Amino acid sequence: MKEFTKETLQNLNELIELKDEAQVKQALQDLHPADIAELVSDLDAEEALFILRQLDDETAADVLVELDEDERGDLLELMPNEDIARRIEQMDADDAVDVIQELDEEDREEVIKQIDDVEQAGDIVDLLQYDEDTAGGYMSTEMIVVNENLSMPDCIKAMREQAEDMDEIYNVYVVDDDNRLKGIFPLKTTITNPSASKIKHVMEPDPISVKTDTPIEDVALDFEKYDLVAMPVVDSIGRLVGRITVDDIIDQVREQSERDYQLASGISADVETTDSIWTQFRARFPWLLIGIVGGIANAMILDGDDSSWQTVLPGMALFIPLIGGTGGNVGTQSSAIVVQGLANGSLELKNAGKHLFKEFFVALLNAVLIAGLVWAYNWIFPTDPDNMKISNLTTLAVCVSLFSVVIFASVFGTFVPIVLEKLKIDPAIATGPFVTVTNDIVGMVIYMAISTWLISHFLGIAV
Repeated sequence: MKEFTKETLQNLNELIELKDEAQVKQALQDLHPADIAELVSDLDAEEALFILRQLDDETAADVLVELDEDERGDLLELMPNEDIARRIEQMDADDAVDVIQELDEEDREEVIKQIDDVEQAGDIVDLLQYDEDTAGGYMSTEMIVVNENLSMPDCIKAMREQAEDMDEIYNVYVVDDDNRLKGIFPLKTTITNPSASKIKHVMEPDPISVKTDTPIEDVALDFEKYDLVAMPVVDSIGRLVGRITVDDIIDQVREQSERDYQLASGISADVETTDSIWTQFRARFPWLLIGIVGGIANAMILDGDDSSWQTVLPGMALFIPLIGGTGGNVGTQSSAIVVQGLANGSLELKNAGKHLFKEFFVALLNAVLIAGLVWAYNWIFPTDPDNMKISNLTTLAVCVSLFSVVIFASVFGTFVPIVLEKLKIDPAIATGPFVTVTNDIVGMVIYMAISTWLISHFLGIAV
């Protein structure tokens, strides 16, 4: 394969502008499909289609698989259905399903009808019935399968016949006469046990497998836990229906981490830097609106306060940003830890109470230290050096409020994602502006309540 450099990219762009088909075809000849996909992603749909037409069907199919969903969707809109069908015939069934799902219902049916390989078309139709976020939606039906009663020579013959249409072979799967998964036959066994009478005598029985309706997040955890490169997928009665490979899982993990990061950042939909202004606006504005509502709520709380404690202890107003910011930060930290634990399987809902208890004591330590640091600061730099009684009261109000806000924010930030997980809602949204805004408002209420109480009891001023 030719190395993909900036000079290569610049040369190709110049040839594309000139519409020099022969030169473009020559320049693309030795490039990896992933590099071509990177090139295509920087072009508009018309130019991308021009590139695709210079490739053979197999390479064009690989490029389509490598493209992001949005870029692929724009390209498919310009392609005739017969061209799409021709490229899909070169794909594995699971990749073909990913491409076909970008089409509307009418085009999807037409493309499937134009696939010459009836067996592949049937596999695609079968895979389309599964939810795209389950093992069935990610699995491929291309795999090597042998019967447990085959002899070693017959097994090797069957493997050779099936391997002709396979790109990668990780395992050979062993089934019984009813196609139920019985074991895995490692390739090295053909060397170490060449004279075995039957495959079932040398196979590895009871392999780790998943059912078609298993959430893909759980599948990813199994891949990580058992260090797998491929995993068989079975139906509800144990019949082998497909396999999932590690490259599919890597894609899923990347997509999930990107989605969680954007949710935690207050972006409500999956967006890319290449998306339009309108698309990015729609994804980002809802959470910003929630932030504005939270800010207005804080302003209304302050404006509706008849006690006017800001005029009695004006130094207290200086600490309003500190109260809100600390609560938001603490809540985000707590919720992020819970979301991470739920995602990687280290935290189970049955242990939620134990984690909540632990988080309370972590919050207690944080609260004591934070309140202590603020008290030390106010002792060194009093808010009202001319009236130490007022200064000390301000310090007390701020420290007690910070202590309370840190405890509340930690518990709230832990509790919310656990509840969302139980309600089958993505808990990643808890790490975003939702927790921050809530803690801002609650923090302000706590600060005002404590300050008002202290003023009325220690200064004797009715508020």
